[in-house]
Amino acid sequence: MKSAVIQPSTLSFLKKLSKNNNRDWFNTHKDEYLKAQENMHHFVDTLIAKMNMHDQLETPSGKKSLYRIYNDVRFSQDKTPYNPRFAGTLRRVKPMLRGGYYYWVKPGGSRIGCGFTYPNPEDLKRVREDIQYNYKDWNKLLRSKSIVGNFGKMLGEQVKTAPKGFSKEHPAIDLLRYKQYWFEHDFTDQEVLAPDFINQANRMFKSIRPFFDYMSEVLITDLNGESIV
Repeated sequence: MKSAVIQPSTLSFLKKLSKNNNRDWFNTHKDEYLKAQENMHHFVDTLIAKMNMHDQLETPSGKKSLYRIYNDVRFSQDKTPYNPRFAGTLRRVKPMLRGGYYYWVKPGGSRIGCGFTYPNPEDLKRVREDIQYNYKDWNKLLRSKSIVGNFGKMLGEQVKTAPKGFSKEHPAIDLLRYKQYWFEHDFTDQEVLAPDFINQANRMFKSIRPFFDYMSEVLITDLNGESIV
């Protein structure tokens, strides 16, 4: 499979956009933007192909994956018209395969992320029920070499005390407090520009699969293990 690399000119464009975040500059340098965008489309197209060898994604292309570079300033305090990064999501085939993959390419702030950002109330309750009864399995999974080695510890917003319906004295109250289940890994600009970056991103996304597989099983079954989808 033909590889893909992120070009130095792509990061260079983002750096210049960050310093010249206005419509006049952007319109004058539209050709640079389109070349950088094309580079990212090709990179993500190749990443999707690699990931579909070990997963099933419903995101069909880099073009469909990539977020818009234009800021929505209607409800934001940041009124700059552009967000100087290339970012996007890779969605797994639902409803059987849960979890999502994310990426940000930004000078000095590139990273990949994966997990469950905003579970709906039903899914969040089901996950907490599983933690309540199977917290030893959770601790074992989150301490696994593949997760700790690639992502460190699980991130995400938490409630301050105990979720409604769960005891604050539970031995896994630290896990029960989570309302997001999120993992990230940061990259330097040098790593992003390296020829092997796409393979590194693919390997790291693959390494979260044991967690995704576990969560998928939880979210498609009830407490008795019966399918709900």
